Amino acid sequence: MFTLSWLHLAVLILAAFRLTHLLVFDEITAFIRRPFLTIHEETDENGQTTHFAEPKGTGIRRFIGSLLRCFWCTGVWVSAGVVALYALVPAAFPLLLVFAIAGAAAILETRV
Repeated sequence: MFTLSWLHLAVLILAAFRLTHLLVFDEITAFIRRPFLTIHEETDENGQTTHFAEPKGTGIRRFIGSLLRCFWCTGVWVSAGVVALYALVPAAFPLLLVFAIAGAAAILETRV
């Protein structure tokens, strides 16, 4: 087992948050979601548009689509990947730090 400082734990948490958000919501990764999800738009009487994601296909394709439309579900798998990367490839820590800083910046932006 590896040791983990509080600072490294915070970096891993923020990196997992940012990577999960990147996969589930950000426009730059829409090409990853496109084969697995169909996006529907609905406009209410106030003119606000809401997007709904529906998984495509069956089997593994539908499973991945269900996963990608759920922030919490995707977060579990992204977190597992972040921990594995941290444990198995210590040289990847600076990359995780970049995602952690971006995650903290995103949180701050929603509060300002």
